[in-house]
Amino acid sequence: MRNEDLPLAGIRVIEIGHSVAAPYGALILAELGAEVIKIERPGAGDDARGWGPPFHDDMAAVFHALNRLKRSVTLDLKSPEGLDKLKRLARLSDVVIQNQKPGLAERLGFGPEPLIAENDRLVYVSIHAFGKEGPLKDRPGYDPLMQAFGGLMSVTAHPGQPAVRTGTSIIDMGTGMWVAIGVLAALLRRGINGKGGVVDTALFETALGWMTYFLATWSISGKSPGKAGSGTVMIAPYQGFPTADGELIIAAGNDNLFRRLAEALGHQEWADDPRFLSNGSRVENKPALVALISDVTRQLPTAQIAERLDSAGVPNAPVHDTAQVAAHAQTEASGMTRTDGPIQSFGLPISLDGTRPARVAPAPPLGQDNEWLDELLLRDA
Repeated sequence: MRNEDLPLAGIRVIEIGHSVAAPYGALILAELGAEVIKIERPGAGDDARGWGPPFHDDMAAVFHALNRLKRSVTLDLKSPEGLDKLKRLARLSDVVIQNQKPGLAERLGFGPEPLIAENDRLVYVSIHAFGKEGPLKDRPGYDPLMQAFGGLMSVTAHPGQPAVRTGTSIIDMGTGMWVAIGVLAALLRRGINGKGGVVDTALFETALGWMTYFLATWSISGKSPGKAGSGTVMIAPYQGFPTADGELIIAAGNDNLFRRLAEALGHQEWADDPRFLSNGSRVENKPALVALISDVTRQLPTAQIAERLDSAGVPNAPVHDTAQVAAHAQTEASGMTRTDGPIQSFGLPISLDGTRPARVAPAPPLGQDNEWLDELLLRDA
């Protein structure tokens, strides 16, 4: 798909962002065709530039992954000159995304009101930590803090073990997805009424979103769900089991699949055991069930068990590391991988009319596009 055929071609986005949430939201828009101008602090830039090793071209791998396809402009937004350039650029843009410290954008003069006053078609997105309102609205927030405060850590890791952060920055990246969804909704509305508007989202609110069915469970049972390791508190067996050479996730999510699992593992009697007749009873007797299955699986190689379960139609998957995922034929077939020199990353998990957006451009060196901005503003003067 050519860049000019992408759905957001012609849309200009200003990202006054750092770390993960705002950069990921802007990256989604860039993948869909938008021009993204990343505004960074002179001298230092986005903190994520230094989040390594490893580094390539003096930029951390995580920065490369989240800031492909963007321009980099350095502006001192505490100075009149820097603020003036930002306001002039906002007049020529469609979207602003910012995740500065609570209240900083308003104090420095680039909050939603002054920028939308300059351009009433502008969509202005603020990423808050705890939210726009409430007793914690002025507190800063980071991904692990929100995984803890929002409850995710209480349902992650194995029972009796310390809290564990989800490996990926699920709060930050989830918030970035809400940013993109909010922008697309606001642009759709603008196409109807011609006006931009303000979009607000928050890391804490993203955490609450991920907790939605846990809340439903608690509200009915009166009990906090607790930790379930690689599984879930509501289905059994539905988790990882040890094998002779690794670990295999088995997802027998209904009675028919459980009967097939029991037969594939050579224990048809499990399906008729009163303790395991329904999902509810299997959940109630999960420790005994897990022990029985584990006694079988730990004696056999992962591939042998997977072959048995595949033949029986029981969903399963080995626990892959990054290298195994990258090398798998299904990953190649997906067309998700993006390669720029030695840097590999994954693109968007969507296709449009059967074609996946496939823009390729490296992350920009700090301030690479300062002259481009000056020329753009000069032409508009």
